[in-house]
Amino acid sequence: MTIIFRNTVCLSFFGLSVYLGAVSICTAGEDPPRELLMANLTEMSIEVLMNVEILSAAKKLQPVSESAAAVFVITSEDIRRSGALTVPDLLRTVPGLQVARINNSKWAISSRGFGGQQANKLLVLIDGRTVYSPLYSGVYWDAQDVMPEDMERIEIVRGPGAALWGANAVNGVISILTKSAEKTQGGLISGGFGSEGGGFGATRYGGRLAETVWYRLYAKYLNRDSTLSADGEWKNDSWNVLRGGGRMDWQVSDRDHLTLQGDIYDGENGNMQPVASLSPPYDSHSFHETKYSGANLLTRWTRTFSGTSEMALQLYYDRTKRTSTVVNDRYETLDLDFQHRFDLGDRQEIIWGGGYRLIWDDLQNTSGNNTFDPESRTTQLFNGFVQDEITLVENCFSIILGAKAEHNDYSGFEFQPGFRWHWKPATGHALWGAVSRAVRTPSRAENDALFYQTVSPPFSSLNPGPVPVVVSFQGSDAFESEELIAYEMGYRFQAAKSFSADIAVFYNDYGNLRTVEPDGIDFSNYPRHVVANYTGANKMSGESYGVEVALDVRVTDRWRLRGAYSFLRVMLHPDADSGDFISEVTEGFDPRHQFSLRSSLDLPWGLEWDIGGRYVDNLTGYDVQSYVAVDTRLSWSPRPGVEFSVVGQNLNDPVHFELAPSLYNVVATEAVRSVYAKLTWAF
Repeated sequence: MTIIFRNTVCLSFFGLSVYLGAVSICTAGEDPPRELLMANLTEMSIEVLMNVEILSAAKKLQPVSESAAAVFVITSEDIRRSGALTVPDLLRTVPGLQVARINNSKWAISSRGFGGQQANKLLVLIDGRTVYSPLYSGVYWDAQDVMPEDMERIEIVRGPGAALWGANAVNGVISILTKSAEKTQGGLISGGFGSEGGGFGATRYGGRLAETVWYRLYAKYLNRDSTLSADGEWKNDSWNVLRGGGRMDWQVSDRDHLTLQGDIYDGENGNMQPVASLSPPYDSHSFHETKYSGANLLTRWTRTFSGTSEMALQLYYDRTKRTSTVVNDRYETLDLDFQHRFDLGDRQEIIWGGGYRLIWDDLQNTSGNNTFDPESRTTQLFNGFVQDEITLVENCFSIILGAKAEHNDYSGFEFQPGFRWHWKPATGHALWGAVSRAVRTPSRAENDALFYQTVSPPFSSLNPGPVPVVVSFQGSDAFESEELIAYEMGYRFQAAKSFSADIAVFYNDYGNLRTVEPDGIDFSNYPRHVVANYTGANKMSGESYGVEVALDVRVTDRWRLRGAYSFLRVMLHPDADSGDFISEVTEGFDPRHQFSLRSSLDLPWGLEWDIGGRYVDNLTGYDVQSYVAVDTRLSWSPRPGVEFSVVGQNLNDPVHFELAPSLYNVVATEAVRSVYAKLTWAF
């Protein structure tokens, strides 16, 4: 099936490229689509950027400057000039986000702490479809991708979004939004290769089926060869993924709009993973290959009743399959979501809605070490929310009251309220604040898994006894939701048309955090070995606080500077009756300080030069040293629609580690210095 899929998409990719080339010859005299032309910095004033409309902070379109939340927007122009080839690399300079590469296909991404490969307090959406895995409450980043040229923007909301988006939007929401099919008319071909042996390519064509019906089709391929470390050793972390799909937008009437979109993908990557054994050396590494595939189909109907009233109804189906050494998992999700917005009088705006999600899963043991009981399960999620934005002083001060209630099959009923306020004391100045409650509901693994994780050698620091100790983790029905009460404040300032600052501070109070508690020792296999059993529980609390700053400066009409700084402190406290001596170390999984500075300069003759550097503090919990990474991009556009670019990454340092693995331990590889070239042709 995989081979058939891959061959089919490859042939489609090739055929579409040939067709697009033919079309381009026939239309060579026509102007290229406006959205594909190279924008310049003169079109991106600070005023324009501050008024970019976002959807994720309030579930309605509103300018960034009027949002009562810590938001950051990566625009389509930012994406084009970033030089990034993956979504995680696009997120590296967002204040308040922690992004670390583990190997070629794996990243640890978190917001305001609790990072790591299994980071579980961040909700990620692509066009309103959640890509949050219920297996471990995280995101498989190797399976999430969108053609860069098709991204409208990426909205990042730091802090809880649970009053609108529900459970698991604990420390933030990342929402990737793609352009409508109407905005992606015409053809596009892009491709390139790099010094690390990787190649990539994408093609897309958009057309019109009728006067008000637009469509686009795309295919994308990415390949990365195994990393060659500084000592000349291949790390077996190659990665390739092929995907395709399309989108159709139909303006049915002046009031109704219908969207239909879907994707299908197939990929595989290599990992070096530890292998535990009951004889010396007890711990070794071996190569394993992970294969994954998936498909999704989403439809959304929006109706505008008036300028102050509209509704949206969304339905999607998502299927994922992953084969790895941990478990073979297959998930199918059916999700229905409805929301309605209307004005109540002159001073109130109400948004309310509800949803239903049905999930089927099938989790098969692959190594004999990991089992789920039951292996298959069907779970349901019901939810409803309401938000009331009340204007107390016209164009000056407003408050937002909201709450989301939901019921899931693991922890039952959850209630997540929020209160926000927004004050504009003067033109160009805005203050906001918020108090919110959010929860992370138990994952399937925390509820139903039995993992035999590691072997502790005899006469070691953790095992002074004479026989090996096998460490097992058992999920529990008694595992409860992790809880957060968050306090936030922010200030936005725009001076004239050349400078803006966005500052946010926060204090998070966590309760019921996950711990791993001793649950007895099994001597049935003594003297060959004994088994130390551990069970998941909620016996830890904690706090985190921090400051996040984003600066944007228009030095001249052709030169833009952007800077960001983040400070984060996490403190965790196991309960007095907790026997967990490991989980507290996660407070050192995130950098305390992060800086970034990026310069974008428009040069004569169609040239652009972007250069950026970022400093990431050390990770005491992983024993990872601080590092500085410098990336640059130089592009040339000889004619509208054609762009050639050269990108260098990690230019100042031949290699550095960004993270080490935690649970289920993929061996981390070094980020290496690399260069790649890319050609984009839009017609």
